Amino acid sequence: MLQYINPARSEWASLIERNIPDDEHITRSVADIIAAVRQEGDAALRRFALEFDHTDISQLEVSEEEMAKAAELVSPQVKEAIAVAKDHISRFHREQMPRTVDIETEAGVRCCQRAVPIQRVGLYVPGGRAPLFSTVLMLALPARIAGCPEIVLCTPQGAGGHIAPEILYAAQVCGVHHVFRIGGAQAVAAMAYGTESIPRVDKIFGPGNRFVTYAKQQVSRVCAIDMPAGPSEVLVMADATANPAFVAADMLSQAEHGPDSQAMLVCNDEAFAKKVEAEVKAQTARLSRADLVEQSLSHSRILVFPSREEMCEFSNAYAPEHLIIQTERPWELAVKVTAAGSVFVGPYSPESAGDYASGTNHTLPTGAWARSFSGVNLDSYFRKITFQELTREGLSSLAPTIVAMAEAEGLQAHAEAVRVRTQNN
Repeated sequence: MLQYINPARSEWASLIERNIPDDEHITRSVADIIAAVRQEGDAALRRFALEFDHTDISQLEVSEEEMAKAAELVSPQVKEAIAVAKDHISRFHREQMPRTVDIETEAGVRCCQRAVPIQRVGLYVPGGRAPLFSTVLMLALPARIAGCPEIVLCTPQGAGGHIAPEILYAAQVCGVHHVFRIGGAQAVAAMAYGTESIPRVDKIFGPGNRFVTYAKQQVSRVCAIDMPAGPSEVLVMADATANPAFVAADMLSQAEHGPDSQAMLVCNDEAFAKKVEAEVKAQTARLSRADLVEQSLSHSRILVFPSREEMCEFSNAYAPEHLIIQTERPWELAVKVTAAGSVFVGPYSPESAGDYASGTNHTLPTGAWARSFSGVNLDSYFRKITFQELTREGLSSLAPTIVAMAEAEGLQAHAEAVRVRTQNN
């Protein structure tokens, strides 16, 4: 990892950059995949599955029989873990249920807002190196709580023709209506435009590799998406009171996601930084994914600032997906956070807790999008519709205001729509 001691603010712009090259080849490839799915439907999905995932697909939708068999393959320990995580995630998200607004802004002028669930949502769950069945819980449970009538899930089938049984079991437990054995940009295209087998959805959720991310961004012209999301990332703010082993473990828990992931340490003690670096090396040697971790660490960074205030300012500039605060009096820094996907406060709050079972959602903005996007929450599954009802008296009272504003904007018909109701009546 590269180390920077008290970097000047003029250097911050380069230090907050992610390892996400602007790859025109991927952009063009994704556009070609989307076009093929739009034109050829299921046939394109089968061809791409053979080409990219080396698997032959006859039936795109996972059958109820396969779902039942998958449940038998999941260990009792994992089933119990899923049950606990489901309970915590459900409890936290139920508390986010939006309230109905119904007020009179003045006598005879009633304004309301009602939250309506999105009718059909599409969930993307990665397979590949790590079959993320926890993502099923994070995406499907809020959809069920919000009351979305139809939940569609796409996940890639492996070369052996199988999907991780934990993914299928979690989908069953969470009440997913349809599971399709397709992944990559082609799955995103299928959910956005629809095929013979896969219904067109109203909004797409879920993380993925660069192909999936680029596909979500390209289809966002016709289908809503949860957020732009790319490789996972973490920033740890720590001081000399922190345990270097804890800090190193938190950094590695993100680095192991893949070679594009990024782990950042921001601290105020150079000696502590060296202890963390030594711990990172020692712990990496014990990991089964050491090769991926080392690639990730090659573009990760350690930064040492003279004060806690500058540590927090840099963190807000970086806007991490995951922010972990392991300092003395951590809440003093936590309340100053203005840009982060999810914040983990104190030495016993590892990012892993939020990834799996504390209750918060782990689908979060990356690549500094935390400056303007929230992570997935219950609001993500609703549309909020406003209503208004004016009585004759209410419109008469408000008419001078409306007419004055409409005429000032040069919109005569707007003013006349009021006058026709209030004059000579």
